[in-house]
Order: sequence, then structure tokens, then C-alpha cells
Amino acid sequence: MKLTATKTILAAALALTGMAAMAQAKAPEPDYTLAYNVGLVTDYRFRGISQSRLKPALQGGVDFTHKSGFYLGFWASTIKILRDIPGGDGPVELDFYGGYRGNFTEALAYDIGLLRYQYPQENFPTTVNTTELYGALTYGPATVKYSHSIGSETFGLANSRNSYYLEATATFDLGSGFSITPHIGHQKFKGAGNNIASYTDYSLGLTKDFGSGFSGTASLIGTDADKTFYASPANGKNLGKTGVVLGAKYTF
Repeated sequence: MKLTATKTILAAALALTGMAAMAQAKAPEPDYTLAYNVGLVTDYRFRGISQSRLKPALQGGVDFTHKSGFYLGFWASTIKILRDIPGGDGPVELDFYGGYRGNFTEALAYDIGLLRYQYPQENFPTTVNTTELYGALTYGPATVKYSHSIGSETFGLANSRNSYYLEATATFDLGSGFSITPHIGHQKFKGAGNNIASYTDYSLGLTKDFGSGFSGTASLIGTDADKTFYASPANGKNLGKTGVVLGAKYTF
């Protein structure tokens, strides 16, 4: 009787252990994920230059990621920079992108893709709509990325084919949901007379992950862009001046 009871108790314990192990087992990776995000920033800076006349902007997007590494995405932001130009229009920027991510080694990752910047209602003789090919390498916390314009016009500059943007970014985990991100980039515009538009931008960002999809950012951003070329047509302010940008985002 005692032996039978002992066996019964042992079998029950083993069963409970097996159930706990199954509960703790890693769930199978889904074939794909679909994530949405919406956010607000005190100034929309693109490569260091304000696109919202140093004013707040509403932003949002969606990302599809397949477990193979293939991904597609869409992102949008309100802007003011085109409407500020006499005769111009275009209240939003729409970004469409797709690519492939993978790893050469456990520590070295790559990302290649195509990105289209679309500005609905823009009506300039030289189109602002721009398409870029990009490639990035990530090693540890650091990423180096190169973006190459493949159109005859790059963000409205005539005969600027083969313009490019080279950037380096690193992300360091500070613990307790905080991370810090230093960044430096150089925008080079090719073509006769376009060098005045070239510049270097830099930033230092602090991010706090509050959990449940909520995060906040505070970034110090600046450039050495030509103050006259990048002056706002609306009020003459330098759109590349150094400033602090705050942001909040919800991802779901």
C-alpha cells in the first residue's frame, strides 16, 4: 500500500514537472508579425533638417516582418516645409519601404532595401519625390548605413542623381528601460551647383521604454547646414539649427 501510494505521488510530481516544462517552453516563432505605431514629436527632423518649421508633427506607421527576414513598411508624418515654399503644396510625407534583414555571423547583421519618399500634392517643376536604395551593417550596438538616390532629382534638387546619405548610429542600453543613441550623418548632393545643400548632421538621443508599447524620447539635434539655403521660406528661421526634440510613441 505504501509503495503504491509513493509511486502515485511520484507520478503526479513528474506529471506536474512535465506540465511546467511545457508551459515554460518557447512558443514557436510566428510566420510574420504586424506592428503599428503612432507618435507625436515637438519637431520633425529628417537628417537634421526640420520638415515641420520647428513645430510639432503627428506621425504613424505599420510594419510587416516575415520570419525569413523579408519586410515591408509604411510611415507618414505631417510636414510644413513644402507649403512654406511660394506656390508649393504637400501637407504630408509618405514613406514606403521594403527589404531583407539577415546575419552574416551571430554578431554581424545586414539590412538591404528600397525606400520611396512620396509627397502627395507636391507641384514643383523639379519633383521632391525621391527613391533611395539602402544598405546597413550592424555589429554589436553600432550600425553604419548608406542610402543612395537613384532618381534624376533628389528631394527637389535638379540633376542630383547619385546623391547619398552616409550615417553611423549606436544604441547603448543604460538599464531600467533607458537607452542612449549617438548619431552622425552626412548628406551629399551631387550635381552642378548643388554642393551648397550638402551638410553634416549629428544628434544624441535618450529613450525611455515605459512598457506596454509606450516610449518617450529626448534628442539634441544639430547640423552645419548652410543657414541661408535651409532658411524657412515662411519666417526665415534656420531649419537646421541645434535644438532639443521631444517625442512620444505607442507601438501595438
